[in-house]
Amino acid sequence: MEQRRVQIMARGLPKQRPIEGVKQVVVVASGKGGVGKSTTAVNLALALAANDSSKAVGLLDVDVYGPSIPKMMNLKGNPELSQRNLMRPLLNYGIACMSMGFLLEETAPVVWRGLMVMSAVEKLLRQVDWGQLDYLVVDMPPGTGDVQLSVSQNIPISGAVIVSTPQDVALMDARKGAEMFRKVHVPVLGLIQNMSVFQCPKCKHKTHIFGADGARKLAQTLDLDVLGQSFPTDRCGSGEEITPTSSMMPRRGEVDNKRTFQSQQCGGSTCQDRSSPSWHFVLFCFVFPKEMMSYFQILFAMT
Repeated sequence: MEQRRVQIMARGLPKQRPIEGVKQVVVVASGKGGVGKSTTAVNLALALAANDSSKAVGLLDVDVYGPSIPKMMNLKGNPELSQRNLMRPLLNYGIACMSMGFLLEETAPVVWRGLMVMSAVEKLLRQVDWGQLDYLVVDMPPGTGDVQLSVSQNIPISGAVIVSTPQDVALMDARKGAEMFRKVHVPVLGLIQNMSVFQCPKCKHKTHIFGADGARKLAQTLDLDVLGQSFPTDRCGSGEEITPTSSMMPRRGEVDNKRTFQSQQCGGSTCQDRSSPSWHFVLFCFVFPKEMMSYFQILFAMT
């Protein structure tokens, strides 16, 4: 009886099929929303392309309810159809991008039940003409629900990157996300700690607003590596855009990369000028060092 049950359950699981033309797939996920997962996915795609200009990189946004990639990649418009009736990704910075945000009005909410969402995810996975890609970075929605399970079971994934902020609430969900991928036999490459520290642009005083080393402690518990953490704002606090803009990555119009927040104040004793902005955020201020890129490439070569 138990053997029969196992056979029935196995029959119900979808058979994994690679995405046509894609060599390696890495998913960027988080248990909690709002931790910078999409920003990390964008930076990972840009870093992979910048690290080796001979590699073709794509970025797939499967967050159906809250797609962020169109805004972050400064892209608008509807995908064209190929002769095979497949959607062609939109291109910017040398990265081929596909998102549900290209198929809907920017302000239109997605009020769908689960079956419609799964149908949309299936189309994003199977009805896009990616051409030939070395890497496809997949920006997952937060949580451990239907979309994560469907993507994990339908396509072979080289590895998953878990993004979290240092506070306990986010780390609890990040752990669940890592455990979910392990249950569906997807290798977890490691953790990334975002929003690690705020550094005042005036006095350089550093404040760990959300706590310190939370991801590092979780990584030790899960026996994982910490792949990186967000820069202190002394690197990007000037508001200068540091997006790669080589000939391989042509710019497409001006990017609204800077956001300034004047409500925060630094606790540093030498910071006197409170009238100037205290927070600066540059979209691409999360940088992946070459050592991390080499780490990814070694792992992918082993799969």
